[in-house]
Amino acid sequence: MNARSRRTPSRLRTLAALAAGAVILPLAASAPAGAETTAIPADALARAMSSDVTGANTYKRLEAIQQATVDNGGTRVSGGAGYDASADYITRTLTRAGYQVKKQPFEFLDYDILSEKGSEASPTARELHPVIARFSVSTPDGGLHAELAQPAGKSTGCTADDYAGQDVKGKIVLVDVGTDCFITQKQLVLSELGASAMLMNVNSPNADLNLRYRMVPPSDARIPTATLTRAETEALRADAASGPVTLDLDLRGNNKMTKTYNLIADTPTGSADHTVVMGAHLDTVDTTSGANDNGAAAAAVLETAVQLARHTPQVKNRVRFAWWAAEEKGLAGSQFYVDQLTADEKAKTALYLNLEMIASPNFARQVYNGQTATGAAPAGSTRISDLVNGYFAKQKLPTVGLVLDGRSDHSAFINAGIPAGGVNAGSDTVKSQAWADLFGGTAGQMLDPCYHQACDVLSAVNKTILDQNTRAMAWAIGRFAVDTSDIGAAAR
Repeated sequence: MNARSRRTPSRLRTLAALAAGAVILPLAASAPAGAETTAIPADALARAMSSDVTGANTYKRLEAIQQATVDNGGTRVSGGAGYDASADYITRTLTRAGYQVKKQPFEFLDYDILSEKGSEASPTARELHPVIARFSVSTPDGGLHAELAQPAGKSTGCTADDYAGQDVKGKIVLVDVGTDCFITQKQLVLSELGASAMLMNVNSPNADLNLRYRMVPPSDARIPTATLTRAETEALRADAASGPVTLDLDLRGNNKMTKTYNLIADTPTGSADHTVVMGAHLDTVDTTSGANDNGAAAAAVLETAVQLARHTPQVKNRVRFAWWAAEEKGLAGSQFYVDQLTADEKAKTALYLNLEMIASPNFARQVYNGQTATGAAPAGSTRISDLVNGYFAKQKLPTVGLVLDGRSDHSAFINAGIPAGGVNAGSDTVKSQAWADLFGGTAGQMLDPCYHQACDVLSAVNKTILDQNTRAMAWAIGRFAVDTSDIGAAAR
């Protein structure tokens, strides 16, 4: 799942086109001539799919994805060997199940990290471990030596008013990440005030956890920007309470273009006039093998596709399964996919189902609720939410809603007017006591304490919520493969 940039609510648009000589996916193709469907009630196929698609078999798919990852560098960073090996496994499995798998190649704006070093020079000599924000500008050659400053107003430092009466010119300013503005906005404010760099306190319940954020858009990057753990932040603030603190920073990176590809497979039956898309990102960040983020979801989409292949005579609406690249690099893969759709193809996309971090260790059973941060999502999104919530209710499993924010691959579909929904067991949200009472787990800890960390491995996956979310999404695919008449334009 994409880290916030404001935590980040927005997407990065893909910058370049298909690689020369690549196979181009026939996005508007209809079902093959002669392909016939057998009449079946939507609820019948939905029930069959929720029975066929199990957490146990999905976990076996996840084991294979993780083995391919570990054997090829330990991550599935887009453009890397781990991504390719995992994509090859998915392709082989789908091919055996009878699918024709297409690669959709593209290029995206990426960022090479050259240096992320820091230390406190005085009054206490100590090493720091800053994590540079993607697309940050670099410190000068030889690094930066400057005094530390902090906002006098709100600790998030979102406006110039937070620095009223202060002179931060030439200083390294320490702020909290917070949720009230984009990190890009924070450094724009500080740039106008003449600050030399910005450090951000991740402020996680895990005092030693750090996360990499990004500048959105990259063109707004003005000063070197990085994050620190809560533990290192608290040590600096303790020293600053007694007098001046000076720091040394060496933060350097370069923008670059990287080639990668999405994987797409369609059912051989079903009308392209009401295409149902189900997707999950396959890539990871560069710090983990990503068993939960997002290997579990990728495995669930794969197992759903394999099992639906046994029911193709009953598929009335074409189902398109997708594994997105470069989600962790700004939602680039899903955005590229949507950007390539014609107006007619968008109109014929009935809905999108997104699976994100579906097996979080300290989970909440979250269902996307048909709302965006600014209002209602496209017509039909609430209906998707109601149906998925209804499935869980029949299993006597409580749920909570989750806004369709800009942190996962549903974003491009929502922005294109396509209804969307899905499930998410959680990332860096801290579990409340009320949620602990509802779902179990530990209050005061993140829903996934291993979010973007090296510990996001198979042993951390929660098999209970993996099974529940996988079956719920399989149920939804069975339902929508037969009937989308109550979604979006079809309902109107």
